[in-house]
Amino acid sequence: AHGQMPTRELERIMGDFYHGRFQILVCTTIIETGIDIPNANTIIINNAQNFGLAQLHQLRGRVGRSHHRAYAYLVIKSHQSLSANAKKRLDAIESLEELGAGFMLANHDLEIRGAGDLLGDNQSGKISEIGFNLYHDLLKRTIDAMRAGKQINLDDPINHEIEIDTGLACIIPETYLGDVHERLVLYKRIANAKDNNELKDLQIEMIDRFGLLPDSTKNLFAATQLKLFCEKIGIDKISLYDDKAHLTFADKTIIEPIKIINLVQKQPKTYQLKGQNQLIIKQEMPEDIERIELVDQLLRNLN
Repeated sequence: AHGQMPTRELERIMGDFYHGRFQILVCTTIIETGIDIPNANTIIINNAQNFGLAQLHQLRGRVGRSHHRAYAYLVIKSHQSLSANAKKRLDAIESLEELGAGFMLANHDLEIRGAGDLLGDNQSGKISEIGFNLYHDLLKRTIDAMRAGKQINLDDPINHEIEIDTGLACIIPETYLGDVHERLVLYKRIANAKDNNELKDLQIEMIDRFGLLPDSTKNLFAATQLKLFCEKIGIDKISLYDDKAHLTFADKTIIEPIKIINLVQKQPKTYQLKGQNQLIIKQEMPEDIERIELVDQLLRNLN
């Protein structure tokens, strides 16, 4: 069976195969979609290295559509002749056998072929000069500047990640939420929160869905809230230890230097300056969420 056959002849052949009048159908990828033959339990795909991942997934799905155990054989010329991408496609299709594997397969396909141009007509391929996240940041920054009527200066550094090391467990434990995928989704939503209101809404949602938050998850929300405040006032890094804390100020921090100097002069045993942009806090740190709240309150007083 192939696409160049007359319609009636093609229908007759497919009908005969469906009703079991013959046992083997030699065909092209025309059977890729729209064919449902429950009794077909084996497919042999010749030159499988030439097919895309989506095609292989569709072809494999032509068999095993009833209670019969099914087999899909992917035939290639030789392993040595496979390109790197062809090998990745075959490895991906071989590794995903469970029901509902389509999403994972689509992710593999995206990684292998690339997503193409965000603004352009190329539907595959990878951005070769910069990573996607950087490309997205540059694009958003340029659009925001143009909307505000500002001069665009791409030489200015892009907002970088604030480093927060609390020394505490800041996680969503498996004992609280067993589903790995759901935990990853929540981690992403917490990390992408734009303000405290979003974090508060997310906490309420989690409590409603999964119960009261464990201490480690409360720590996670508190650390994220502190990070948002650090981005606002210009703090590059915070490291909290059992007996001290290190705060590193950004070059363009909005905290007035005189406030930091006054703090150091009033309590020289507790607060010390190191270099031009680091404040050392020498005191015993609480072992729970109060450690984060202590630093948060200090920064708010300085601000």
